[in-house]
Amino acid sequence: MRNLARSASTKEARFLVDNYYVAQKNRIRAANQIRACKEDGESAELLQVNLSNFKFAENQLFKILDEYSANQELGQWARSIHGVGPVITAGLLAHIDLDIAKTPAGIWRFAGLDPTVIWNKSEKRPWNAQLKTLCFKIASSFEKVQNSDKDFYGHLMVQRKEYEIRNNESGKYAETAEKTLSTGSYKNPTVAKKAYESGKLPDGQIRMRALRWVAKLFLSHYWQVGYEIKNNTAPAKPWVI
Repeated sequence: MRNLARSASTKEARFLVDNYYVAQKNRIRAANQIRACKEDGESAELLQVNLSNFKFAENQLFKILDEYSANQELGQWARSIHGVGPVITAGLLAHIDLDIAKTPAGIWRFAGLDPTVIWNKSEKRPWNAQLKTLCFKIASSFEKVQNSDKDFYGHLMVQRKEYEIRNNESGKYAETAEKTLSTGSYKNPTVAKKAYESGKLPDGQIRMRALRWVAKLFLSHYWQVGYEIKNNTAPAKPWVI
């Protein structure tokens, strides 16, 4: 199994990452079902067997993805970042093709992190949904480990969030709030709608802006490390520099 994992194709790895998260969700769902049965005083022996099967599948997939991501130099760098584990790393390696992504912005766009890209209903989704979800998991992980001494990106995310809050309070996002209201998506008197009506973004949007920012920063570094590994030289500096 380890030998197969080391030589897995990117398509295999993508499917395995998807299967891992499916197994994880099934394990969590089965555990909740067992808890519900026990609360009602009912037997949950068969569900316990089911839970064991999901745990086994999840563990096996983790071992495969651990081997796959550890066998690549770029994967070793990603795994060295506090908050980025074997599964997330495997997903990055499987979804991001550095032969196609010539700049970090190419990854941002492919991951659905380019705010200028709009997905119309009659069109094909212009980004990779799995990679976009993966980037949210990465940013959320940084958010969780922000108080750790080993953390790097979580600290920067906190600083960015404070920056976003200052901008929001000073009214710099009033135009964005107005545009959001004009879509007609907020018809009920929710907390979010009240914030938009006051010319500000709701707390949830401020958090998401900080999460997207730190995800893009990490992807920029991921791209640069990958470029240097592949070409044995640093990439050209952006034209503005």
